Amino acid sequence: MYYGLLLKIMQNLLIIITFLAYLAFMLAIGLHFCKRNESLSDYLLGDRKLNKWVAAMSAQASDMSGWLLLGLPGYAYLQRMEACWIAFGLVAGTYLNWRFVALRLRRYTEIAGNAITLPDYFSNRFHDSRRLLRVISAIFILLFFLIYTASGFVAGAKLFESVFGLPYRSALVIGVVVIISYTALGGFMAVSWTDFFQGIIMFFAIIALPFLAIQAAGGFAESTAALQQVDTGYLDLFTSGKGEPLGTIAILSLAAWGMGYFGQPHILARFMAIREPAEIKPARKIAMTWVVVSLACSVLVGLLGRICLPEMLNATESETIFMVLVDKLTHPIVGGILLAAILAAIMSTADSQLLVTSSALTEDLYRVIIRPQATDRELVWVSRGTVVGVAILACSIALKPESSVLDLVSYAWAGFGSAFGPLVLISLYWKRMTYNGAVAGIIGGGLTVLVWKHLEGGIFGLYEIVPGFVISALCIVLFSLVGKPPGKSALDQFRNVP
Repeated sequence: MYYGLLLKIMQNLLIIITFLAYLAFMLAIGLHFCKRNESLSDYLLGDRKLNKWVAAMSAQASDMSGWLLLGLPGYAYLQRMEACWIAFGLVAGTYLNWRFVALRLRRYTEIAGNAITLPDYFSNRFHDSRRLLRVISAIFILLFFLIYTASGFVAGAKLFESVFGLPYRSALVIGVVVIISYTALGGFMAVSWTDFFQGIIMFFAIIALPFLAIQAAGGFAESTAALQQVDTGYLDLFTSGKGEPLGTIAILSLAAWGMGYFGQPHILARFMAIREPAEIKPARKIAMTWVVVSLACSVLVGLLGRICLPEMLNATESETIFMVLVDKLTHPIVGGILLAAILAAIMSTADSQLLVTSSALTEDLYRVIIRPQATDRELVWVSRGTVVGVAILACSIALKPESSVLDLVSYAWAGFGSAFGPLVLISLYWKRMTYNGAVAGIIGGGLTVLVWKHLEGGIFGLYEIVPGFVISALCIVLFSLVGKPPGKSALDQFRNVP
């Protein structure tokens, strides 16, 4: 009895030491960049100095969040091969975003008044003298990022609750304080460099755990045979988690996750901050390698969980499958490193979301409407204050222990993808697009997601990003065509983008 208790204490102590070492490293990065933020451009966009490796890794690490190690494996554990359709959609969306958005957005934001935020780009692109477009964009960013950031806080709370046996709310507060600390201190460069290291940790952790699970099952062939024995359709892409044929609407809804990429401000900010446009192509290759391998292994973790842990977990517990497997299959030191990867995944997205929300409130509301004469130093401190304020609001949303990481992420993902995705794409490639079309697209797409989400089961069970994206695009085209065409200055600016 005493030996078992002592062993458990030692295991937790080793994990705690690993966590503390990791957190100390993240805070050191924040302190390193703290004194380098001399202007708001430094704080919010790193003065466009990201190299290809940091840009690629930070974009994907901030993209995937805690749901890569919690939400998606949990979904695969419950719904099996159904989860592959989400992965397929995300791989396609990642590639298309890097291929058709990254380079042109990098160039356009520099030409359009050296825009340092997405609302800033929209405003400069459409010569928004009334500032309405900037304000509407900032409002939707605040709304959906509160939900998105809350998903990261829920994931962090579940991690500390599961590993250390802390009460959910205490675990939530600890995670929030850690993330606020280095984000508020170091700004964009601190967030991007911490995301770079967090992306590396996540990558090796998500590869290592399936390997250990396959080894525990006796090998690849034995693992495959064991999965096939769960039931006859377990490894069938077209069979749902309930053992029924997977319908067209269900496949479309799952794959439609890929449509969300074009409107995610925290990912698009990395494109805007790349040092040189020439670095985007090699950055795309780095990003795609990371994404394909990580998503494949994430789904594999959930599937293999059914072998190592055959007793069925409920919907909330299933999101702890990564942590359960780490505890079951690894030594405490290795386990501490792998569990730190979950913390890395959570922090890499939450910090980016806090910073983008802060930028919308500071650059697009405070400086434009409240204090146009504010100095750069004042704006940096206001931005730090808004990081704390937004984190507190997101924390209040995350207070429910039964909250699902995947549900919160899917809601916010659809909101951004619908409100901003068509706007970003069409504004980059269609010179006839107008200010009225931009406003209509944001409102049409954003409101569609809000309404559709709260209908009972949606309509036909269709993921809200599909109607939201389509309606936003239609609004942009219709309102642009019925109004006055763009002025000469807007057309000249469009033509000047290489």
